Amino acid sequence: MKILFTSVGRRVELIQLFKEAAGRLNVELEIFGADITELAPALFFCDKKVIVPLISDKAYIPTLIDICRRNSIDALIPTIDTDLLLLSENAARFDAAGTKVFISAPEKIAVCRDKNYTSDFFVSCGLKAPKTYNDCYMYDGGFPCFIKPKDGSSSVDAYKISNPEELLEFAKRVDGYIIQPFVDGEEYTVDIFCGFDGSPVFITPRKRIAVRAGEVLKTEIACDEKIIEECQKIIDRFKPVGAITVQLIKDKKTDDNYYIEINPRYGGGAPHSIMAGADSPAAVIRILRGEKPGYVKNAAENGAFFSRFDQSIRLK
Repeated sequence: MKILFTSVGRRVELIQLFKEAAGRLNVELEIFGADITELAPALFFCDKKVIVPLISDKAYIPTLIDICRRNSIDALIPTIDTDLLLLSENAARFDAAGTKVFISAPEKIAVCRDKNYTSDFFVSCGLKAPKTYNDCYMYDGGFPCFIKPKDGSSSVDAYKISNPEELLEFAKRVDGYIIQPFVDGEEYTVDIFCGFDGSPVFITPRKRIAVRAGEVLKTEIACDEKIIEECQKIIDRFKPVGAITVQLIKDKKTDDNYYIEINPRYGGGAPHSIMAGADSPAAVIRILRGEKPGYVKNAAENGAFFSRFDQSIRLK
């Protein structure tokens, strides 16, 4: 079995977990890692590394398809936001080359990439979401608030704003911004994994205890029944393929959940849910073997706590 990870970057832990899953299932797995630089650390944990053009380059998709065809790649798994729509729009071309792409439909990716649409989508599911504003002069949602790019990720250019003067100033700095009222409460990420038919295999909420640059540093598995039920509503309408993460804030005064983001890929903290028992790498392998894993409720151990750290490898 051969799996290609695109923009593999620093996803060392994810690669290792796929290898471990293959070992448990007695599957001979060869992992290909693609990146624009040979210095990406995760490449050195892959069995084969391939250097590809920039995502913005017209040769990016043809290069990936050629790699898949020449190496008989069984599946492609994306890891960053910027190539999701492109890969989704070309999924049929990969399929023709014999490669299944674990990615949701283009119209669903578009919902995730523009936070105006994301907020509307949550409301259409019958869930709560902070009201979204696109004009700082029309904002009347109170302070503090958040301003961030409508298509941003990893908390880049996301700022907590204390007063109207700050809002006007930061509106000049952030291109294509949205503004949302600040919800004071506990942050959660929900790691969801679905098969190609959009049916869930795992739904794993976890508390975001500490975060740096948008990625979780400390997290705790929290099998909150209300969050799981609400995420089932998201799944029913979204019909995800593969891994997605949903972010929300539980208001500390009302206990209401306010949904803020969907990332239709493996999140940076997804290995925590996997190590706690929601073994999506094993599910990927089983799906590629022709099996159809069913839903496993509370697969991850409730209360499992994880703390991440950085590690270096010498390349030269």
